[in-house]
Amino acid sequence: MISRRSLLAGSLAAPFLAHASARAQVNADIDVAIIGAGAAGLHAAQQARAQGLTARIFEARNRVGGRVFTDTSLGSDFEAGAFYIHWSETNPWTEIAKNLGTEAITDSGLWGGFDVFSNGRRLTGEERSRRRGGFWRLANVLDGEPTDVDMSFGEAARRVSPDQPEAASGMTLLSLGEDADRVSIRDYQRLDAGDDLVLPRGYGRLLERYAEGLDIALATPVSAVDFSGAGVQIETPRGTVRARAVIITASVNVLKSGAIRFTPELPAETRSAIDGLGMGALTKLALKFEGTKFGQSSWTQFFDSSSRGDLVNFEFWPWGNDLVVAHFGGDYARSVAAQGEAAAVEHMLGRFVAILGEDARKAFRGGRLAGWSADPYALGGYSIAKPGQSQARDALAMPVANRLWFAGEASAGAGSMTAGGAALAGARAIAMIRKVI
Repeated sequence: MISRRSLLAGSLAAPFLAHASARAQVNADIDVAIIGAGAAGLHAAQQARAQGLTARIFEARNRVGGRVFTDTSLGSDFEAGAFYIHWSETNPWTEIAKNLGTEAITDSGLWGGFDVFSNGRRLTGEERSRRRGGFWRLANVLDGEPTDVDMSFGEAARRVSPDQPEAASGMTLLSLGEDADRVSIRDYQRLDAGDDLVLPRGYGRLLERYAEGLDIALATPVSAVDFSGAGVQIETPRGTVRARAVIITASVNVLKSGAIRFTPELPAETRSAIDGLGMGALTKLALKFEGTKFGQSSWTQFFDSSSRGDLVNFEFWPWGNDLVVAHFGGDYARSVAAQGEAAAVEHMLGRFVAILGEDARKAFRGGRLAGWSADPYALGGYSIAKPGQSQARDALAMPVANRLWFAGEASAGAGSMTAGGAALAGARAIAMIRKVI
């Protein structure tokens, strides 16, 4: 596994020092333009301030946080995006939470048991045992040495558990939000591991507090980046801004969509890196109920599927509130999110009622969809490397013309797919920029 320290050390190599005189040669409004006010953009801006650089964040949404968002629209907190501070021992958000006085606790108590269903029917003990066996056989492969050939999760599962395809699909759909045949197993094996922490007051709220005092232009999408000259020009609805460097934290699928036009065209290596990555569609949908807990304790989980690909995990009463949160992914999640919030809520309520009966519908009071795949400013949950493309993240992390840096969870190496990795990528970009401008 590639350590995060090795990745950062390699990124700060000497070639960037040769451009340290560029600062005096560029006529700019600011030192660094940062596209996106998510975990990477906010941490980059704070690091820029600490380094004496002027930085402004341009955010398309009317809020900060990106895919880290605590939604309160149902009257109870709903963690619509990131939930865990993964590998908390070295995750920057652990220290940030401590410095801001935000409580972060171990996730060890967040468990209330589970049950497994198919089309609303509770599985027998024998059926559950067979599925569990396939899952653990695949888990043992993931914990072992990297494979000689970078294959998909699905292929790895077929080799170790040919009679249990659910093992791979269940693992990737509910952790990555993607079909097992589209995910590189080698990329997954390189990810950092450690103890997880959770934030009872909300991960999104932590980022909101961290953003206080920063120069942020909300509701200001960037449509074009021109790095043909000595500096960089970015186009926004509020006009053109000149900077010495730009950090781009837009998601992989937003980059693929062409929402941001680059002049000149990005180099082949960068375009190939973007093409080698995809985005899962890990989706959450909150259902609010009143007057009953259905006999279930907080953090109980019900897993339900009717066919391969439509697996849903219903998580009961997080933090003791009045919500049941459905987690689901893959093409099934994309199709549900594409229907719009009202239809998606009704669809998921129907699946819940099939398990618990019509009394659940009577107690239902409202729902909220966090459909990142249908969000035009995300177009997915978080990045995955395609089979055979495990090197794409490192390639994306390389600067373009010493003026463009792609920094986010997609380019975070061993910290990818996490808000912590995104923050580290933002900090890495600022450290390199400081050397060249």
